Amino acid sequence: MNGNPPGRRRFLAQLGLGVLSLPHKGASHQRQAKSDVFFTNGFKVMEVTPNTAILWTRLCGREKPNPILHSRREEIFRHPLNFDETQPVDVMDGAVPGAAGEVRFVVEGHRQRIASSWIPALAENDYTAHFRLADLRPATTYVTRVEGRADGQRAFVVAEGSFKTLPPEDKAVSANLVTSTCQYFWSFDDPVRGFRTYDSMGRLKPDLYIHTGDYVYYDKPGPLATTLEKARHKWHAMDGWPALREFYAHVPVYMIKDDHDLLFNDAYPEMPPYGELTYQDGLRLWYQNVPLSGKPYRTLRYGRDLQIWIVEGREFRTPNHAQDEPGKSIWGEEQKQWFMETVEASEASFKILFSPTPVVGPDRGRKNDNHANTGYATEGVWLRQYLSRHKNMFVVNGDRHWQYVSRDPGTGVMEFGSGPVSDFHAQGWDPNDKRPEHRFLRVKGGFLNITLTYDSNRPILTFLHRDVDGNVVHQERFPGANHRQSKRR
Repeated sequence: MNGNPPGRRRFLAQLGLGVLSLPHKGASHQRQAKSDVFFTNGFKVMEVTPNTAILWTRLCGREKPNPILHSRREEIFRHPLNFDETQPVDVMDGAVPGAAGEVRFVVEGHRQRIASSWIPALAENDYTAHFRLADLRPATTYVTRVEGRADGQRAFVVAEGSFKTLPPEDKAVSANLVTSTCQYFWSFDDPVRGFRTYDSMGRLKPDLYIHTGDYVYYDKPGPLATTLEKARHKWHAMDGWPALREFYAHVPVYMIKDDHDLLFNDAYPEMPPYGELTYQDGLRLWYQNVPLSGKPYRTLRYGRDLQIWIVEGREFRTPNHAQDEPGKSIWGEEQKQWFMETVEASEASFKILFSPTPVVGPDRGRKNDNHANTGYATEGVWLRQYLSRHKNMFVVNGDRHWQYVSRDPGTGVMEFGSGPVSDFHAQGWDPNDKRPEHRFLRVKGGFLNITLTYDSNRPILTFLHRDVDGNVVHQERFPGANHRQSKRR
């Protein structure tokens, strides 16, 4: 049996310590002043740029999530045993009920203070609230303070953290990024904190985190998200893990959705409902948890030498079962035009496409919903050929439950798969099946660490695959072109 042994599980349940946060260096700080509301799901700083960011939180009615009481099976994905899918959501493992009230966001940095008004946290929005920050200064650290109070109360709870805005686009600056994918609540590898990967990423003090999709799994038990209430529970339980709350309090995030975040496996807009949950329900719920200012595809420049593209793979796609032809698309024509125009306009030394699904692969023959499969072969060939025409352009993908580096034999395009968030979620590829295109293959969990450093005037991009404890298991290093000596600043 995985997780807590029965005796320890009962002991923790009696104390209410199933997912209690232990003291942790760099943890967010939450203070309570006899309030009836809590920030049990923490807060996130999203979509940070040199001058803007989006703050998000959820007002909760319980200080801690429900403890983990169920055992898990030994097989992959660790489904809970004897889980009653019909029980009330409020009593499920990891449940965090919401609470009506108000939220206020305050940031301070470099003699600047920005505060929102009190924003209602309403049931129809799952008690979430967000605020768009503008007029921030580039490369500046801001202390973040989130305040919450129940309806009709003056006492409020406070959660605190910090974040740093992105640097100006014309400055040569180092970068330290992390990315991961595929996290199912019941694939946790720490029964108290949740996922070791988040603590390991946090110890690196990254500048930015990009999650490449399958943040939750609506179509896996414990519960199966066949109603809107159960789908919302998936987010509450995931964001209730202490490791995630503390990580997000200090690391800004960009999030990409994939199929399991919307409905069920291989989702596309015309799919039938999953029980009572519709595709549109999933889309609305995603944007309650990941508020954006514009299109779901976007690009960001990190200083002079690095530009990133984050693409959308579910909202605009042709149905998977349609016959492959030039018009069949995962991205849609508008997104493809945007991508080409912004890539052509970029003068960054390094370019990285973050895709929720593989572009190069190799992938399993039975899969049919990504650019490495035959189902979208025409668009896949176009995309790989297009990427190959741009020097030092790479792909980072989500969705696959193993770590790998591959090089497309036809075009030379290189792809980096971060692997899933825990070893308990790793599966789907024979570790002995190393193909000619594989430069690295490891059927385990962990994350990908991407660094930009400088040797004199030469930028160097390094991809480091790390295990769940942060140990480097593989790395690839790419030097860029020498720049002229910059003027002394």
